[in-house]
Amino acid sequence: MLHKATLNKSARPLAYRAALLLVAALALFLAGCVHTPKGGWTTPSGGPIRTLPGSGLDHPKSRWAPADWSELPGFDADNTADAWNAWIKNCERPLTLFVPLCGQARLLSLATPEEQRNWMRTHLQPYRVESAMGDAAPGLLTGYFEPYFEASRLQQPGFDAPLYAPPPGLTQHRPWYTRQDMALLPAARAQLANSAIAWLADPVDALILQIQGSGRLLITEPDGSQRMARLTFAATNEQPYRSPGKWLLEQGAVRDATWPGIRAWLAANPARRDDFLWSNPRVVFFREQDLSPLDAQSGPPGAQGVALTPGRSIAVDPQSIPLGTPMWLVSNGPQANLARLVFAQDTGTAITGALRADYFAGWGSQAGDVAGRLKQPLRLWALWPKSP
Repeated sequence: MLHKATLNKSARPLAYRAALLLVAALALFLAGCVHTPKGGWTTPSGGPIRTLPGSGLDHPKSRWAPADWSELPGFDADNTADAWNAWIKNCERPLTLFVPLCGQARLLSLATPEEQRNWMRTHLQPYRVESAMGDAAPGLLTGYFEPYFEASRLQQPGFDAPLYAPPPGLTQHRPWYTRQDMALLPAARAQLANSAIAWLADPVDALILQIQGSGRLLITEPDGSQRMARLTFAATNEQPYRSPGKWLLEQGAVRDATWPGIRAWLAANPARRDDFLWSNPRVVFFREQDLSPLDAQSGPPGAQGVALTPGRSIAVDPQSIPLGTPMWLVSNGPQANLARLVFAQDTGTAITGALRADYFAGWGSQAGDVAGRLKQPLRLWALWPKSP
């Protein structure tokens, strides 16, 4: 993870200011060289973004209305220096129109928050994100995290909840066995033979890791040694996702469908654990990656292909907000009061619509507690490069 220093403005070397002018000149030159497809700009996946003359940007599921910087609550109070590492990571796979700005953004890693905000005001235009019909009513912010669990490479007493790599019989875009089938049917279990990456102590932890899409494991190997690994999303069984928390609410079993509330219900009703697990037929399969000390300082890669930054990365609906877009996020509720710069760097099965986002809280149990309880109103502004 990059470390950022804050320099006193009056003491900043002349060489820094000269370098900033050089980068700005280079950016203007590059702006003339970047290909802009007719009718809009290119996303990392190559899809076009259409424009509506005079009314902002038009997307399949959202409308962006031009706004003034003064409309962004808390903009002058955010410590953007804390967010700048996420901006640098964003520049590893930038949207085409942001390419000319990345050189300046890298140099601004050493700038003060005030200088970073002034640079954003100069180069970016805020757009209030609304529904495709122009409805600006608050949306919904939830949270997610990267779980951390101890695991065993081999099944043994106390570790009998498997995490699988994609089995040989899995076919993309064709439904495979459900979660219940995988637990009960001999044919499904036969196809899963030799596909287990590791085994956890609790099948509920395995479900949590699958819902979050990635996780960190401290794996005990057969020789007794231990190693840190990261599991990342590889595939699913192509079954529909159904929220176990929503299932509990529909059963009238709980009023609090956060993970702490769910765990309390499971502790009181252990005989219904399998019913709870099987309420979600979707299973996620993983791939294992080494987790070096350097990699451990950042989150897992999101759908944009860059490492997520705690508190500064969000998952969005890419049909509403292109991946790689800087955003101003505002959300006030019982768990957090947020007004900050974030980046649209991930997606999620349940994240659909214009004003819907999942906030990456980090990794481990504390982040899990924050993510598990976060459910509150959301407002968003997209920060888009100004027209030349």
